Amino acid sequence: MSRRRDLLIGGACVAAAGAAYALTPRRRVSLLGTDKLEDIVPRAFGDWTSVDMNDEVAPREEGSLASKLYGQTVGRLYTNRKTGAEVMMLLAWGDTQSNQLQVHRPEVCYPAFGYEILASRPSILPLAAGVTVPVRELTVRRRDRIEQIIYWTRLGDFLPTSVREQRTDRLRDALAGTVPDGLLARFSRATGSVDAADEEMAAFIADLVRAVAPARRKALVGSDLAQRADAA
Repeated sequence: MSRRRDLLIGGACVAAAGAAYALTPRRRVSLLGTDKLEDIVPRAFGDWTSVDMNDEVAPREEGSLASKLYGQTVGRLYTNRKTGAEVMMLLAWGDTQSNQLQVHRPEVCYPAFGYEILASRPSILPLAAGVTVPVRELTVRRRDRIEQIIYWTRLGDFLPTSVREQRTDRLRDALAGTVPDGLLARFSRATGSVDAADEEMAAFIADLVRAVAPARRKALVGSDLAQRADAA
């Protein structure tokens, strides 16, 4: 009986080890490649110009989790020279998405910096004819400052709009044996009204993505949407 029990335990351990090995990612996939975020995203396009800016919600002190997660970050304030409208952009990229290191979602980060989440909803951002990007829209407030936010996360070629989707897509990559890169693309603007429309900011984002060279666009929205936007 003891020998049979040992064999069963040993078999279970071998099966567990085999499952663990199968779930261990072994192949790195980077849609950014050797490019630099600051080079692929134009500083000026159409009526928009930009200046570099720091981002208070994603500080990168040496040794912090953010510094370990994100290998490249780009923060800019874009201003429309005709209307005076302003849109803040943060792009943050990391070459490794794993259970320990995953793109931060703003609805999790903002409360840690004193913001109240007033609204959070998934949405669809038109990019080109018949091409849309799944995004999340947030309305946040800190004291008398209200911000409207549109963002998406890219995990390899997946574009999850929630924590649950992000975990599911992470598991799919693990089962495929890949270690993908990841990107947070966040756009925001200050507003005096919770009900302020986001049409102008959405149009800005679509124009910005289309202004990126087609061969480099996949780093922002994934391979499939980049190809479809180029063909539209």
